Amino acid sequence: MNDSQTAMSRQILLRLLVAVVLLAGVAILNSAYLYRLYFSDQLTVVGWIVNGAILLLFAIGLFRITTLLMRYAGEESALRKFVIQVEDGHQDVLKGINDKSLIARRYAAVSLLHDRHASINHAALASAMLATESTRLSFPRFVHNVLILMGVLGTIISLSIALLGASNLMDVSQGIGGDMGLVIHGMSTAMSTTITAIICYLFYGYFYLKLTDVQTHLLGRIEQATTLYLMPQFAGSEEGMMAEVQGLVSSLHEVARQMEHAQSHYTEAGSQLRDIVSRLGSDMNALSQDVDEIKGLLREGFRLPARDDD
Repeated sequence: MNDSQTAMSRQILLRLLVAVVLLAGVAILNSAYLYRLYFSDQLTVVGWIVNGAILLLFAIGLFRITTLLMRYAGEESALRKFVIQVEDGHQDVLKGINDKSLIARRYAAVSLLHDRHASINHAALASAMLATESTRLSFPRFVHNVLILMGVLGTIISLSIALLGASNLMDVSQGIGGDMGLVIHGMSTAMSTTITAIICYLFYGYFYLKLTDVQTHLLGRIEQATTLYLMPQFAGSEEGMMAEVQGLVSSLHEVARQMEHAQSHYTEAGSQLRDIVSRLGSDMNALSQDVDEIKGLLREGFRLPARDDD
């Protein structure tokens, strides 16, 4: 697994740091204009409140994106270490890997299913992990959807102030100078809130999309590692299982053939044993007759009296 492919989150973090530095540099170079736009001659606090809310929401969302990118950087490092240890043939493939990492939890889930002799549904495991990780993007997604609406809200409020000043201009009993200033202030606030919202939305939207790319890339790598390294170890393919069953059936057939052959040998041995026993009985009868003849000869030779049992 290529290191450049597994370090995607760190590349995005580096881009984020460079973008923040550039944005801060542009703001410093245009500080005089920004001061006049946001702080100078503000008749109301509407602009400060709306722009402050936009910047606060932007900062919180960007902080959440940063923490998620740092988390996924750790997940990519754990995945890379797991793949290296598996390919090197280590006994403990989770050595040095956090037990709460995604790859460690995937390994534990597959191992648990294997130990319980349950079928391993790779698609179900992938769907469960995707659902869990998608919930982590809830707040960044909310900020992404609301950020531009905050600018629209500020524009509407500012235009309302400008229209209020313009309506007062229609009344000849009101002083023109103050009402014209209110109109100009409303238009200026509308422009400032719109600019703030658009810049924050573009900046945040890019890194939000990159965060989703990092998440998709990481989950894809985990599923690839599961397919290449975990499934062959804990769950064989259907073709492999069929081949194993076929081999087992062939072995059973060979054992049955050998048992049948042994049974025929046992039958033949039994027949031979019966023949031997029958021949031994005949020999014993002949031997008994010979012994009786020898006993009779001995009595005649030694003139011994005959026994009653004879």
